[in-house]
Amino acid sequence: MAATRDVIVVGGGASGMMAAIWAARQGCQVTVLEKEEKPGRKLLATGNGKCNFTNEYQSMDCYYSQDKETAASILKQFDKEKTVNFFRELGIFPTVKNGYYYPHSGQAESVVRLFLQELSRLKVKVKCGEQVKAISGSIESGFCVKTATYAYEGKRVILAAGGRASSILGSDGSGYRLARELGHSVTKLYPGLTGLLSKELFFPKISGVRAQAELILLIEGEAVKKETGEVQLTSYGLSGIPVFQLCRTACEALEQGKRTELLADFLPELTEEEFLEYIEELGKRNPGLEKKELYAGIFDRKLAQVLADKGIYGGKVLYVPIHGSRGFEQAQVTAGGVSLTEVSEATMESKRASGVYLTGELLDVDGICGGYNLQWAWSTGYLAGLWAGKSIDR
Repeated sequence: MAATRDVIVVGGGASGMMAAIWAARQGCQVTVLEKEEKPGRKLLATGNGKCNFTNEYQSMDCYYSQDKETAASILKQFDKEKTVNFFRELGIFPTVKNGYYYPHSGQAESVVRLFLQELSRLKVKVKCGEQVKAISGSIESGFCVKTATYAYEGKRVILAAGGRASSILGSDGSGYRLARELGHSVTKLYPGLTGLLSKELFFPKISGVRAQAELILLIEGEAVKKETGEVQLTSYGLSGIPVFQLCRTACEALEQGKRTELLADFLPELTEEEFLEYIEELGKRNPGLEKKELYAGIFDRKLAQVLADKGIYGGKVLYVPIHGSRGFEQAQVTAGGVSLTEVSEATMESKRASGVYLTGELLDVDGICGGYNLQWAWSTGYLAGLWAGKSIDR
């Protein structure tokens, strides 16, 4: 049995490190238990390794949750301005590109390094290779956090174990089991921010093509969402930020057995009529040319061939039935989680297990691309660490 600590943080990801820092700043002795060999492994991969840590534009339209009102209250308490100031304080100078905040270094590694530097300054113990198996005890008697090798005692526990997304980076969803064992309920979980699968036979022909497109998501034939940007066409279907932004809604619909489709418009600047007129003019000027040849200066060569054969709405749109997603292994975030009704929005303390605090991806909040999921990690980690630390009599 290890010596009793004030706060045990389960998970050394973004929200876990944030919570540990703020608990330690309240004068607490803090231990972080991380099952991977190093903390912040998933954080290193964010923003293609550049760490898009928040966004200038903040709106609840950028988040999904069954309780957006509570989520908004939590985010407001440690908002974008406080996040940027905190990063500057650590020595992470921000730079902004199209509203996206990055470290000026352009490296996620520098963010992790400076978080670890702050943990070291605050004398936080970080124990790696420690997979938490069980949490027992109470706020009155103290908690016992058991791993395969040790039993750690603490006065408070912060559960920051992450979700199921990006299993290749170590996420395994074990935090949900721990939350359930503490009395929490967990909503249906879906992969978020990942590619979508289609069985259409033309996809292998256009694999590797990147193209600007407007994507319209259809659920049971009704247009429900639209995104525009660079789409990556692959052998399995579609990827890229516009696809990621639609993924959550598509996965939820698929889980419910609803017909799910995309319309991919590769020249949204023109209406169907304008496009047809343009192609007709090209045809008159170049009699005898096939449609794919008329498309040569408009679309990628491989895409032009497929649009010539399969295109609808004048020939610039592909109809794409969606049959699934790339799943949790390739997802960047988990959609769903522990209901926000089961935690205090002021402190992140569990309403089911006093003395336990929950943070980050474990909760039923997920965001679109653009730094929103990390903003949620910073906000919840701050509140959990602050109030776990303040709750301890010294």
